[in-house]
Amino acid sequence: MIIAQSPELSGTTWFNLSAVQLGLVVSGSLYGALLGSILVYSIADFLGRKRELIIAAVLYALGALTTAYAPGLGVLLVGRLLYGLGIGLAMHGAPLYIAETCPSQIRGTLISLKELFIVLGILLGYFVGSFQINAVGGWRYMYGLSAPLALLMGIGMWSLPPSPRWLLLRAVQGKGSLQEYKEQAISALGKLRRRPPGDKLSERQIEDTLVSLKSSYTDEKSEGSFLEVFQGPNLKAFIIGGGLVLFQQITGQPSVLYYAGPILQSAGFSAAADATRVSVVIGVFKLVMTWIAVAKVDDLGRRPLLIGGVCGIALSLLLLSAYYKILGGFPLVAVSALLLYVGCYQISFGPISWLMVSEIFPLRTRGRGISLAVLTNFGSNAIVTFAFSPLKELLGAENIFLLFAAIAFLAVLFIVRTVPETKGLSLEEIESKILK
Repeated sequence: MIIAQSPELSGTTWFNLSAVQLGLVVSGSLYGALLGSILVYSIADFLGRKRELIIAAVLYALGALTTAYAPGLGVLLVGRLLYGLGIGLAMHGAPLYIAETCPSQIRGTLISLKELFIVLGILLGYFVGSFQINAVGGWRYMYGLSAPLALLMGIGMWSLPPSPRWLLLRAVQGKGSLQEYKEQAISALGKLRRRPPGDKLSERQIEDTLVSLKSSYTDEKSEGSFLEVFQGPNLKAFIIGGGLVLFQQITGQPSVLYYAGPILQSAGFSAAADATRVSVVIGVFKLVMTWIAVAKVDDLGRRPLLIGGVCGIALSLLLLSAYYKILGGFPLVAVSALLLYVGCYQISFGPISWLMVSEIFPLRTRGRGISLAVLTNFGSNAIVTFAFSPLKELLGAENIFLLFAAIAFLAVLFIVRTVPETKGLSLEEIESKILK
């Protein structure tokens, strides 16, 4: 948004944005994501995972094009809100669809790949920004280039079958013919596994899932209230999934990189000349560390990566506190701590939190449960972002990092005591063995 505020490079007559206006532009997508996660709570099971992601792709494209061609600030804000709505739906629907369609042996790898591609997208954004930084109206190209990628996403989802588990959920909920939904689920699973029509293995797997789902609805007689997600096994799942995404944010994730510029300046970088290159370097490092998590999550399991990574986050925050308190003459300590934080976050909270959220909820309430987890994530992100500046003024850098370190140690205790290991278990086994 530096370009959009420049009288020479903005290409607009409304470049002189106030601090509040700039804040609305930057955080517009966050507000949209919050709204999207609220809306999807009640309509997720009606839409289905496939349609939800197609709608997200449409919102991405509309948001990107509206922002890129915005003739004024009002339209720009509408574009950012539309794009944020797409984020809210995609962050809900993507882990749902992947978890419900992939084999349990590689579920961790595939859902963690979602985080890898998010990091790759951010890195590509840095690259585009570095090429457009001196172009008149370059900010329009930066936003507009996401539209064709959204189109590819929509076409890709259109070509995929619906989630077989979602089809069975609709059947058990009485939303149509049980036999018809069952046949559709068998066909969908066969396409996903590239099996021939009439394959007996697909029929047997669908039958096993249907029996498990029917048992769930027999154990809990009612159709389910709006607040069902806060009862029984559903509440246990929400404590695990919601707790992880809450700690993901309140350990400082939205705020630590705020200090990346000053820290790297102290190590000899120039803020003006090297800011973009530094962003690219950090982005590449995040990508490498996320790939390590992707490669190891189904071998090592979820808990070892979470415990080891969050312990590393706590250590990095202690080092950053020490740098601002007593080690100011050793900038290498701060740079090392910053990289340690980024690396440990990308092998733990980054991918594993969303993996656990996608697999821990029972199918009966999975759509609503993940919606609440997404809302918790974006809500806590907004709170930390808005509270950071006043806390920085009140406590100072050394104490705010100390506070985040204390929260990180609490997160380690939460993971050790509460978060189960789900490696290699089917979604039905997680529901029957862990939640009950």
